[in-house]
Amino acid sequence: MEENVFEKLAKRYDTEERIELAKIIVREVRSELQNSQEKSLLDYGSGTGLISLELTDLVDSILLVDSSNEMLEVAKTKIDQRRITNTKVFCSDFTQESPECKADIIVMSLVLLHIPDTKKILQELFNVLNNGGKLIIIDFDKNDEINHPKVHNGFSHEELKKRLYEAGFKSNEIKTFYHGHRIFMNQDASMFISSSVK
Repeated sequence: MEENVFEKLAKRYDTEERIELAKIIVREVRSELQNSQEKSLLDYGSGTGLISLELTDLVDSILLVDSSNEMLEVAKTKIDQRRITNTKVFCSDFTQESPECKADIIVMSLVLLHIPDTKKILQELFNVLNNGGKLIIIDFDKNDEINHPKVHNGFSHEELKKRLYEAGFKSNEIKTFYHGHRIFMNQDASMFISSSVK
């Protein structure tokens, strides 16, 4: 089993930069969640909950899923401190095991770039979604300035759309919504939001 770098990072994860970036992402995701009061949301690769803990007022329930127990411990502390009652955490890696859970909406923010087998994870997430459910992916646009053995250098919209259709999604909308200074491995980069329906 490969060492999980996020276990070590957990307590120091919420830096000022990450919190600022999360606010930008949350704004974009909130507009995707109109009329979702009765829906269940799963945040895959939730980390410390920077994104989904800002969405608790828009949905019926939230499940934070991450492969790092330490990250989820930080998230649990926030949930307790804020007295959030509709949110739970679950430690799992869907690339290693098929989950038993179901959800109406899945959010995956800046996670896909860390997953070597994107095809497998998109298939697993498709299976977790209820029919008519929505997968929202936030990630970086392809960036040729970035070269790292453990991280994809972002995604082209066409490439991602193709993978989503192959996984079974019916419709996919992708748009770039933010350009930032040194936000991706210390490089200037842009982020996209993708919304796909099962």
